[in-house]
Amino acid sequence: MPVHRRQPSIELLELMGVVKENGNDQSQLPPVHTPLSYDYVLVAKTIENQEKEVFKKQTEYIEELKKKNLKVTKIIDDDLVFYGIQAPKEIFEKYRYLLKVSDACNWSSDQNIVPLSTRIRIVHFILNHTHISSGEGLRDLMKMKVFEARFCLHEKKKQRELKESWARWTACLQGQPITAVRNYFGEKVALYYLWLGWYTYLLIPPALIGVIVFLYGLAFFNSSPLIKEVCEADTVMCPLCDNICKVWKLSDTCTYAKVSLLFDNNGTVLFAMFMAVWATLFLEFWKRHRASYVCEWKVSDWCEEEEELILEIVNDVNCEPKEYKHSYLRSILVLICVTAMILVIIGLTHALVVFRVIAAVLLAEGSWEFLSTHSNSGAMMLGAVLHYLIITVMTRINRIVAMKLCEIEKTRSFAATEKSFTVKMFTFQFFTYFSSLFYVAFFLGRINGHPGGYVRISGKWRLEECHPSGCLTDLFIQMAIIMVLKQTISNVFEFTGPWFCRWLKRRRTQKLQRKCAHCYLKDESETKQGAELCDNCKLRDWVSNYHLNDVDSFSLFHEFLEMVIQFSFTTIFVAAFPLAPLLALINNIIEIRLDAIKMVALERRLVPKKTNDIGVWIDVLEAIGVLAVIANGLVIGVSSDFIPRLVYRYRYGPCANGTVTDVDCMAGYINNTLSIARMDDQNIVNEFSASQMVTAGGLNVTSCRYKDYRSNEDYSFTPQYWLILAVRFAFVILFEHVVVICKFVAAWFVPSAPMQVKNDRLFDKLNRLKEELSSFEA
Repeated sequence: MPVHRRQPSIELLELMGVVKENGNDQSQLPPVHTPLSYDYVLVAKTIENQEKEVFKKQTEYIEELKKKNLKVTKIIDDDLVFYGIQAPKEIFEKYRYLLKVSDACNWSSDQNIVPLSTRIRIVHFILNHTHISSGEGLRDLMKMKVFEARFCLHEKKKQRELKESWARWTACLQGQPITAVRNYFGEKVALYYLWLGWYTYLLIPPALIGVIVFLYGLAFFNSSPLIKEVCEADTVMCPLCDNICKVWKLSDTCTYAKVSLLFDNNGTVLFAMFMAVWATLFLEFWKRHRASYVCEWKVSDWCEEEEELILEIVNDVNCEPKEYKHSYLRSILVLICVTAMILVIIGLTHALVVFRVIAAVLLAEGSWEFLSTHSNSGAMMLGAVLHYLIITVMTRINRIVAMKLCEIEKTRSFAATEKSFTVKMFTFQFFTYFSSLFYVAFFLGRINGHPGGYVRISGKWRLEECHPSGCLTDLFIQMAIIMVLKQTISNVFEFTGPWFCRWLKRRRTQKLQRKCAHCYLKDESETKQGAELCDNCKLRDWVSNYHLNDVDSFSLFHEFLEMVIQFSFTTIFVAAFPLAPLLALINNIIEIRLDAIKMVALERRLVPKKTNDIGVWIDVLEAIGVLAVIANGLVIGVSSDFIPRLVYRYRYGPCANGTVTDVDCMAGYINNTLSIARMDDQNIVNEFSASQMVTAGGLNVTSCRYKDYRSNEDYSFTPQYWLILAVRFAFVILFEHVVVICKFVAAWFVPSAPMQVKNDRLFDKLNRLKEELSSFEA
């Protein structure tokens, strides 16, 4: 059915400078219908004294809006004043015409009505760029408490539809109505949920493979010669701390050795390689998935800079663009501040190390026998909990510092500020989350020295060692505690916080009467032009939106940040925690509905924003993918026992000479990894007291074992240590090169956009050019 379009007013076209001398126009625009509801609402406190400066600024700002032909409806409710803002249709006609003649967005001639999401975005821009005579804009007036709140209104009918089809817990395993979300919240929010849904869907393969790797280790509980050797060993190990700790038997760590085998086995290497390639495939398939939707939404050619220019012209036809500027001095200052902040965060990691060392000593000296026996494990768990608390506090501090640095930069637009803030905030958060994990993965147990030459903090406290079952166990404990605490506690507060705030606000205010029947009918007939609710029903809707939790321009940023940090956990140290993808999958299934319920029912409506990608986050995700290759290669090559086991099997074990024996090739591996400390050495006598060298059965020992490759005479490194070190580095280099090549091949193999999408865009451009040519010839 053909679409009837009317010609824009001569005055508008004269304003745009597109009318020929004979008054005939070469372009036509669809009509713009008058909206039923108001586009935006400002809320202020009732002021009795009209001589106050706050009242004068409030009145002056409202008058400035009226000068721009914005309709302003004032309704007083007790101690609050509501200003309903509605833009005239001429503003939207200007926007649509400029959009048509620009390259900012593909033009769709079948769109007869400007969507409310677009109207809200235009009005939001106009409000933010309206200033009073003293120079203050809306943001300044909000800080000065001239206005208490500002928000765009939820559309009752569409809100109800989204609740039924999407924003409810019973829809956890259903798909998402992405196009409906886009029509209501704009492309930016829709692309977040599209990305999150795609990420969750592609987590299914790594979650299943991670469980298989876990079960693979579980299957060798009883048959592994390594576990058998640990559990049946009568080896006496050196004390793990000073003064209180006594010698202990290696067989005491039988349970921990079994746990360590669950994630430190041969399957972990293949799983880490798979996850590195998976991260690349995920990004490439995401680009294809995104391309299909942005093509359907006609925003493939959308340009943020041109959109900004259009909005500026709509707001003020005589505007001047804000020029790009760059200051090397400001850049150097920001770089120094960022470096200083990163050093502070790394300093907190050192503080965590000191805390664990002191906690281990205090737990060992405690009266509780269980904690005294497992003091190192207890200290590691306490350190993980403290790390989570530091993360919680530093998140707020990082946000403040990142915003201050953006102010120093003096970015040109909000989009530039958002991009700069995203990079800084993620960098700070990444170091906050992962500094401690990098220490545990690559430094713990490698710089603590040896019996007779332990490294001590302030010459007093002995530096902590790895867990007796292996260094990877400590990394596993750290990651498990942080991921579980982060996901569980964050989700609980993320939902209960907004719900409780909304409930508290409603308790404090008196309920308004229900909508009258006349307005209810008008509300249902949305296509009727000029229909408007009565003041009582307007106030009812405005107050209900006012009671919802506030949102700001960075509300969606926090959701993205949370998920990207989770993506980092899922990929970077997955070799130490193969169940991370499974935990992420379960969390994301809940997270999608949690965020949907929060946005639709518990929070004010986000200002819809147009975009065609997730922005700088795609660069962050690609950087994480590269870092995942490096980190997993180092975890397997440096932190795990994969390389020492490999060297022992083919160089030092029973099968090293190539002869066939009835003995397992890994027999004797545990004993091979242990060095001897003898009490006839004066350094050892000074290190351990006589009471520490007494076993639980009361037997005095003249020597003890510790995990390292050192000579029994002078404690120098053995040739086996240097061979293992060389193989470790060779493996890391080989692993990274192989995986990087696989990543490049995968990226080349998967096209960034489906061929159907490319062909659709090609024909769409051809048809639009033909349409323009036919209009010109007519």
